[in-house]
Amino acid sequence: MRVYSETYGCAANMADSEIALGILKQAGYTLVKKPEDADIIIIFTCVVKKPTSDRMLYRINSLKQFGKKLIVAGCMASGEPEKIRRAAPQAILVHPRAITRIIEAIESGKSILSEDDVIKLKYPRVRRNPITAIIPVSEGCWWRRCSFCIVARTRGSYMSYPLNMILEEVEDSINEGVKEIWLTSQDMGSYGIESGKSLLPRLVKCVSNIDGLFLVRVGMMNPIYLKPILEDLAEAYLKPKIFRFLHLPVQSGSNKVLMDMNRGYTVELFKEIVTFMRSRIKDLTLSTDIIVGYPTEGEEDFEKTVKLVEEIRPDMINLSRFFPRPGTPAEKLKPLDPRLVKKRSKLMSEVAREAALRAGERWIGWSGIALVDEIGERGEAIARNLSYKPIVLKENGRRLFGKFVEVEIESIRPYCLLGRVKRTLRLDEASTMILEQGSS
Repeated sequence: MRVYSETYGCAANMADSEIALGILKQAGYTLVKKPEDADIIIIFTCVVKKPTSDRMLYRINSLKQFGKKLIVAGCMASGEPEKIRRAAPQAILVHPRAITRIIEAIESGKSILSEDDVIKLKYPRVRRNPITAIIPVSEGCWWRRCSFCIVARTRGSYMSYPLNMILEEVEDSINEGVKEIWLTSQDMGSYGIESGKSLLPRLVKCVSNIDGLFLVRVGMMNPIYLKPILEDLAEAYLKPKIFRFLHLPVQSGSNKVLMDMNRGYTVELFKEIVTFMRSRIKDLTLSTDIIVGYPTEGEEDFEKTVKLVEEIRPDMINLSRFFPRPGTPAEKLKPLDPRLVKKRSKLMSEVAREAALRAGERWIGWSGIALVDEIGERGEAIARNLSYKPIVLKENGRRLFGKFVEVEIESIRPYCLLGRVKRTLRLDEASTMILEQGSS
């Protein structure tokens, strides 16, 4: 049987698709690159934003036209199943928590929408990127109270994965030639919270102590859980193999809006975390998330968000316009005028772009180690330095893919650096430079 797949959304969804395809390939299914060549079509969906959900429905409608067995997995299967059934009544739905039962769904022809307590580790994989391992450390959301978020509905109850199994997954991945590890979840900050306190620092330190030449990206973390562990977290981030990359969503610069969103923290706590981590970790890259146009966001609230961005100067902002998601408390609120939201979104995009440019200026003339972990649309090499800054290089991507290189930054764009390769590094040279720059 031949299988074609498409994957959308977050790193956790990417990991789900890698596992599902790995299970299918191990069972003898053949993976193909065109839907017309397949017997089975699988789409791994995302519904965190309404425009994304609309795009998923468009793709489902397009893919069903091929007349093949259609599997709809990912968060739309659990969050908006009724929309799928209206668009494609014959589609087989698979809950994110049941993705390891993909063969059962295909062979039975029946949807599986149960919330299995499966640990998504130690399964075969078909990696989207052969040098990057996306490793989930938990499933679901512990907080589950944000007024706008559909994730609690789509991903189910919270469960941290055992530390020893995560470490084994990392070791196996390194032995398979992986050079970049993504530790991912719906909220990294809550890892191990069942014990009464976040165990994220312990996780990061243990992963960094594994033998091998690799780098680790720690995924998004909610500010709520970080204050009690800040010292330990900064210490963990100072380990040489850990990317100096902090994804800390703020969502709004207004405490009133944060309270309405039921986020559980204040702007002051967000700023305290950022200030502390920057004071301890040189060249920290800060990524944050902002929602523009929440129904209770007044002009003053929006201005506070603008001022926060100008003050903090994040390297990257994941900017979203508010759209109500089904089953969330915010769905019942009266939305703002779409024209106003569009105006604010445009202004915030400009502010974010300027902040990113100013944050990137410090990198001009910098020289150091980077890992070529991506090939651009035009075949160019794209690398990441130890601060996880994307560096677009002039050199051929296929020749350098998966290699450690010494680069020099010549200029910047808002969300990337532009550089040249000074030399390709031997493995021993790369290990030495990671230790030297990681400890500086």
